[in-house]
Amino acid sequence: MSSTPLPTPEGSGHQPIRVALVDDQQLVRSGFTMLINSQPDLEVVVQAGNGHEALAALAVTGADVVLMDVRMPAMDGIETTRQLMERIRTAAAGSRLAELKIVVLTTFDLDEYALAAIQAGASGFLLKDAPPEELLEAIRTVYRGDAVIAPSTTKRLLEHVAPLLRTPSPTKDRHASVVDALTTREREVFILIAQGLSNPEIAAGLFVSEATVKTHVGHILGKLGARDRVQLVLIAYETGVVSPG
Repeated sequence: MSSTPLPTPEGSGHQPIRVALVDDQQLVRSGFTMLINSQPDLEVVVQAGNGHEALAALAVTGADVVLMDVRMPAMDGIETTRQLMERIRTAAAGSRLAELKIVVLTTFDLDEYALAAIQAGASGFLLKDAPPEELLEAIRTVYRGDAVIAPSTTKRLLEHVAPLLRTPSPTKDRHASVVDALTTREREVFILIAQGLSNPEIAAGLFVSEATVKTHVGHILGKLGARDRVQLVLIAYETGVVSPG
């Protein structure tokens, strides 16, 4: 990890973003903990070596963002993400658990296990050897409610496994029907989200306000029953709205 001081966001609140680290390698957890705790707006509150430990720890200690290794013994990151998402879905609205976000960590940038974790409900995908600044920004990004889809690795992953996403199913048929029913403007925004653009970038490209874009994004998420932007990207690949290449 770099020893160079890293920039922190201006106007950070007094309450740090609480991070849970789930990885079977103690050395990885220690390195990430030092990096994250060096930031005044971030704090590691949970460390776990596998999914069972993570679920037990998160049941008693609240966290905002989970950094989840995909490959672990006893219970891997995919099943842990799935079980956490079940807890999140049944959590009381407004509770901290209801807002919990998961970022998948892997050593492979084209890893179908990572896709499975994202399909299970993770809000992003990041390489373990990503630059420190990218890791820190990923935590802040998902905490704000956006998904970590900007890194090119996520897009490459989705393009790599796009054929798997096209397998027919009732869910995909429903998604296709809803996508067809989007308004012209919503479809434009949907395509730009799938291409990895942020709200400010979409606003600039469509010559509308960022508030207007946020409204459209909210409508699209609601219509498609998607939790966040990563789910929208998956649906875009599923339905052929965007294609690999």
